[in-house]
Amino acid sequence: MPAKILIVFVLFLIIASLGTALVYLLKDRNRSPRTVKALTFRISMSIGLFFFLLLGYQAGLLRPHGLHPGIARVQANAGVTVPNAAVSRDNP
Repeated sequence: MPAKILIVFVLFLIIASLGTALVYLLKDRNRSPRTVKALTFRISMSIGLFFFLLLGYQAGLLRPHGLHPGIARVQANAGVTVPNAAVSRDNP
């Protein structure tokens, strides 16, 4: 659960940084480097989040799932062809 909270927090930071860069872009007419710094921060946070997701998946802290994992299981039991990624790992 703490990993999910961290992910949501970082996403909010990324969006806030993007908004900050937009404000700096519109207000700073004297070619201030603040816009570039805000966008650089956003990019570094995005890359960091990406690597955190990769490491969290590898370490078993995060598990990928579908929006409705129960539906895939019902469809698989009914004989409907479902891609392998949609079937839960818990019930082979």
